[in-house]
Amino acid sequence: MAEIRRLAAILAADARAETADALTSQRAAVREAVARFQGRLVERPGEHLVAEFASVVDAVECAVFIQRALAEGAGRRPAEQRREVRIGVSLGDVLIDGERRSGDTITVAVRLPELVEPGGIAVSGPAHDQVATKLRYRWEALGAHFIERIQQPVLVYRMVPEPIRSVGPTRATPMLRHVHGGHRASVAVLPFREHDLPEGNSYFADGIVENIIGALASLPDLFVISHSSTLGFRGAEVDVRAAGEKLGVQYVVSGGVRRARERIRTVAELCEAETGGILWTERLEGSTSEVFALQDRLAERIVTTIAPHVRQAELQRALRKHPESLDAYDFVLRGLDLLYRLRREEFEQAYEMFHRAIELEPGYATPYALSANWYSIRIGQGWSVNLSDDAEAVNRLATAALERDPFDTRALALCGHVRSFLFRDYETAVGLFQRALDASPNSAEAWLWSSPTYSYLGEGAEAARRAEQSLRLSPFDSHVFLNHTALALAHYTSGDFESAVTVGRRATAENPRYTAALRIFAASLVAAGRTEEARSVARALLERESAFRVDVFCRAHPYKDPVHREMLARRLRAAGLPG
Repeated sequence: MAEIRRLAAILAADARAETADALTSQRAAVREAVARFQGRLVERPGEHLVAEFASVVDAVECAVFIQRALAEGAGRRPAEQRREVRIGVSLGDVLIDGERRSGDTITVAVRLPELVEPGGIAVSGPAHDQVATKLRYRWEALGAHFIERIQQPVLVYRMVPEPIRSVGPTRATPMLRHVHGGHRASVAVLPFREHDLPEGNSYFADGIVENIIGALASLPDLFVISHSSTLGFRGAEVDVRAAGEKLGVQYVVSGGVRRARERIRTVAELCEAETGGILWTERLEGSTSEVFALQDRLAERIVTTIAPHVRQAELQRALRKHPESLDAYDFVLRGLDLLYRLRREEFEQAYEMFHRAIELEPGYATPYALSANWYSIRIGQGWSVNLSDDAEAVNRLATAALERDPFDTRALALCGHVRSFLFRDYETAVGLFQRALDASPNSAEAWLWSSPTYSYLGEGAEAARRAEQSLRLSPFDSHVFLNHTALALAHYTSGDFESAVTVGRRATAENPRYTAALRIFAASLVAAGRTEEARSVARALLERESAFRVDVFCRAHPYKDPVHREMLARRLRAAGLPG
């Protein structure tokens, strides 16, 4: 496999102890925390445990969690088993060769612990720059340090210790709000109860839970508690409110497995932890001869339905709150709800919601990305009064989003879309999509926003694959018309005009105000020989966008091949659109 580079955050824990038992305990704590914060342990000889993270925020929060957990545990150990864990976090390029990780970023992370006291945390300058405005910790500059095998001196910062607080979350100070600034809903998947299963068959229920956790953990909107943290709930009827409070999560997935002769039946529930209310339930059964396929089907079914239900529940929670009491995440939720209604007054209100989120938390990447997308939609809908100013705003806000968090999946995907849609910068766009999917391979948004770019490049089959993957991951999304519009464009680009008509009709029925869907639907109808119906769609488009002109639109269209643009123009004119 060829060696590649990837931007990553690296955590190195220098674990030392007076006894083997203490060292084993420390290493176990580090490993559990790394899994909890969606990191990946990197095999490396020596005393350091090294982990790779897509997010430097997650890496630093993982370091804090480790030190607090070990500090609390120290009080329960003999004095001679003292804690001596120092942690370093760096950010930069990592060389990837199969399972092997190497490079200066790892070298820096491994040397940083030497610069702080036991129980301390040191970060490199690039890591500090990313987290300083996002996390509420105090930092002390330690100056520039020369590190062996690193050509340039490295700026180092030390986290100023705070009084140790309990790592056990409470309802008053839920873990998610501390750890992630309120930007992700938190979910725990409890061990599934087993009924009528022969002894030794618990692997089936455990496999379901592990599959679900693994898939949910890569969704950008969710913070998922590790499997090891929920094992204490195995084997008994569980009060989801008590479980939610103990684990510090807002949502709990629970379920059971029952065997009836040669059939296995499963049931899963998603509950709101605070109220205990059931938001969603799913039943599935299959043959005992296909247990692993059944595990996969249930995990996939849960993943494809849980994220939209959680987002809807979070939105309803935000809508119940008075605007003055909202935090940045709630403003983002409200803005998203208004954005794609595509009514002018509500559309303007969506921008105000994103602006309020930025004012409240300037280091939060998502509202910048959504604001950039707001301007691109305004251009696409024909609502812009100054195209050059709006395009400049897109560029400025997209850049600001990635400066604040280069690992934010939604920001990466949206920024990739606007790079190709408005600026025809396909190479940058494809790179951003790859980074988004590396960070979150189950993100329906990342798959969705990457699809149109492949249509612009003329790769309709790949565009369709990405749109279909997005639909598979989130078939019940309230904004599913976006998925169908992307799929219609992909089929049109491939020359499969009947499929483009079928999907385009669905997209326009789901949201008749989305002019991007109306345009591609009209062109597809003409290409399929249904000119009269195309003229009806064109009239609907002009009712929404009276200033639409074919020449202006097609000159700016992001199709890379001018032949595609010219053919699109001919078909739109044939539909009766002016210009």
